[in-house]
This record gives sequence, C-alpha cells and structure tokens, in this order.
Amino acid sequence: MPSALPYQTEPPFTHGQPPATGVLLCNLGTPEAPTATAVRRYLRQFLADPRVVEIPRALWLPLLLGVILPLRARKSAAKYASIWTPEGSPLKVWTERQAKLLQGAIGEAGHRGVKVRYAMRYGHPSIPSQLDALKADGATRILVLSAYPQYSGTTTASLLDEVSAWSRRIRHVPELRFVNRYHDDDGYIDALVRSVQRHWREHGQPDHFVMSFHGVPERTLRLGDPYHCECQKTARLVAGRLGLQAGQYTVSFQSRFGKAKWLEPYTEPTLRALARRGVKRVDVACPGFTSDCLETLEEIAQEGRDAFLTSGGQAFHYIPCLNADPAWIQALAGIAGAHMGGWSTREVPPREELAASRERATALGASR
Repeated sequence: MPSALPYQTEPPFTHGQPPATGVLLCNLGTPEAPTATAVRRYLRQFLADPRVVEIPRALWLPLLLGVILPLRARKSAAKYASIWTPEGSPLKVWTERQAKLLQGAIGEAGHRGVKVRYAMRYGHPSIPSQLDALKADGATRILVLSAYPQYSGTTTASLLDEVSAWSRRIRHVPELRFVNRYHDDDGYIDALVRSVQRHWREHGQPDHFVMSFHGVPERTLRLGDPYHCECQKTARLVAGRLGLQAGQYTVSFQSRFGKAKWLEPYTEPTLRALARRGVKRVDVACPGFTSDCLETLEEIAQEGRDAFLTSGGQAFHYIPCLNADPAWIQALAGIAGAHMGGWSTREVPPREELAASRERATALGASR
C-alpha cells in the first residue's frame, strides 16, 4: 500500500465556527537584520530558488554556497545597514502597514468578514505560517494577493509554488484564488500618477523622467515570460496620464546579477548617459516596487544618484514607492474585492444561526 501523505496537524475544528475569507498579501522578503549572518541566511533561501536562478542545481548550488554567499553577504549587509530604520527593514515595515490599512479599506468596502495577513516569500513571516494562521482563524477561502504588479516567473510563479507546496501538506485545503498581475489596473496606475504629480507640484518637473523596473534575464522574454511587456505597458499608461512624450521619459531595468544579458537598457548606464547628454535634472520612480526596499532606497536613491551626479548631472530626485499612500491602499482594496467576487464576505453570522448549525451537526453524530 502507498505510504500516507505527510499531512500537517490541522487546526481544531468546531461545528458552527463561522467560515471566514482570508487575504494574504505576499511580498518578496528581507533579512531579519542588517548583518552578514542574517543576509547570508536570506540570500541562501532566495538564490537557491530555481525560479530565481534557472541553472541546474548541481552546478549552481556549489557555486552559491562556496563562492557567492561568502563574498556577497557582507557587502549586502552593509547596503542593508544604510537603509535600515529603527522599526526594521523598510520593506517589512511598509508591507505590514499596507496589510493593516488594507484590512480597514476592505472592511469599509463592505467585506467585513475578511481577515488580512501579510507574508514574505523568503524570510519571515513565511507564506506557510500565515496560511496556517488564516486557516486557524476559520478561513475556508483565501485570496493570495501578490505585491508584484507585473507577472514574472521569477517572482509571481515562485510565490504560487510556495502556496502549492503548502497545500500538499493540508488535508482540508481552503478554496484558493490568486492575483497574478495588476500592471494595468486603473487604480494602481492612478495611484502612481498621483504620486508623481504630487512630487512635481512640490519640486517642479525634471528635464527627464526615468521609470526603473527590476531586471530579469533577457532569455525569459524569449521563453514567453510577459514581464517585459507588462512593465512597458505600465510605463506607457503612466507616461500617457502624465502627458509625457516619448523623448521625455525612459524605461530602464536595474539589479542585474551575473554575467548573462538582462533586459535593457540598464538603469545606471542610462542615468550616466543622460547626464553626459546634458540633462541637468532627472527624476526616477520605480513602479514595479510597491514598497520601498534595498533596490529603491540604496540602489536607486543612493547609487543611482551618485552615478548621475558624478557623470555631470546637477539634480537627482527619487520619487518614493506607493508604500502606504491612501490612493494605493484603495486601489489594492479594489483589486482584492474584484478577485473575491462571488465569495461571501459579509459579517460573521448571528450567534443564533451558529448555534443552530452546531445543533444540527450534533444531531447527525458530530462530536463537537
């Protein structure tokens, strides 16, 4: 006979417990501290994901463990230290705040039976632990809401892998739905546009506007990944609402890793080229990041600034991510609400209705 599946312990179940709907807001992740040890632990989980680095494990893992992690952990820790806050990692701080505000916005929209939590694909709180918590809260329906507006196999698909791995260990799997993308969602685009316009009202407009997205290997585009196309559409929609012409803005890609060719143009060389061309002020936004993090605060606001100014530019402005912007929270609530269509998300049933449900179950032989 086949061996039993390794189901994990189910949370206690009581007949008459009101069914709940859960929303799990998932972001990439962050080290627990700006130290070499914590960063090494985080990078090991992140870079060992075959969705992130598509190299045969037998070749990649010895290189990762023996060469890359020992060299990169200390350097990355110094970068994290430069953006760390008294509350902790900016990405975790903003994601936690977004989840709390999303809970309120969803409730105000009439979905009062919804419970919102957040999780990280790499690091803590983990996706499995938060799915467990939602299930223990009585969630029989869970919407997995990605913090990545543009779909990529390296990010979105990896998140779905983790949810699927969790479901294989669960006996009573909740109904699951996934928000794979919202790169052209009207509320998301509007929140981005308002953020840029607010910055320009306070500081004036730049000579050139750059929208920098996280890069991925170019081969992923040829293999059918829609990420590049979705980044371009987001940028086109934002630029159109801002009234920008083609020569007034540039779409670029950052965070290249390794020697392979990634999506171009690369952000840092683009900033240097703009400065050498005589552009005096450049403003940079990162529409693909919904929370400020290492890639925006250190790579763009620090390294990008240095690249532009040392190449002849005179003024560099980084426009922060959406973070806890009210327009963004409302957009996120709208996205979640649309994907929960058909689910009962009203308030908890009256106590009398729950008691009647327990009595019926007991009459049919239930023990509790």
